[in-house]
Amino acid sequence: MKTTQEQNFERELPAGYKQALYINAKDPKFGIIFNLIALAVLAVVMVLAFLALRLGGKLSSDILDMEYAQFLIAYAVFFGSMIGYIVLHELVHGAAYKSLTGEKLTFGLSWSCAFCGVPNIYTYRRTALISVVAPFALFTLLMLPLLIILYFVSPLYFLIVAFIFGLHVGGCSGDLYVLYLLTARFKDKKVLMRDTGPEQFFYVPEGENSISLES
Repeated sequence: MKTTQEQNFERELPAGYKQALYINAKDPKFGIIFNLIALAVLAVVMVLAFLALRLGGKLSSDILDMEYAQFLIAYAVFFGSMIGYIVLHELVHGAAYKSLTGEKLTFGLSWSCAFCGVPNIYTYRRTALISVVAPFALFTLLMLPLLIILYFVSPLYFLIVAFIFGLHVGGCSGDLYVLYLLTARFKDKKVLMRDTGPEQFFYVPEGENSISLES
């Protein structure tokens, strides 16, 4: 009998399944499009952040007229937060996959993205959904209240967190695309997904049309 975790995945692709969709973040076309989307989202968030400060009368020269030590501290916070967020984002993916499957994870970094996956199994739709959306949900819930607080406390650190938030939302564009596929197209709970990190393979029972986004 399968354990609770083993009910969330298959070690081998069951008979009667076929590949319905394949996406690869390392593919040049895919990678460029989603990185451009990420940059566009980041730009919109920063414009809105500056606009919010301007309309609230909180945008002043004091943000730039700071002592050298203060600048170094702010820069360290900014750089450390940016790197820390990227690492934590993938760790949250990994924590979700690990808690639901108990299987070996893979982490990596390519020209187009950082990634985490469970390449040796086929996860059911529910498991894939939770694991894909976990970082977006967690960090959005953490950052939004922090942004509100910093708006009234420190315009400089508000802008720093706004940048990280923009990086977060834009960087989740690939995850949100997979989420869209799992909620809008692959609605059957029997759908399986193999996630190597940069690649996602979607499998459905025989009868559905196959599509590939591989170059």
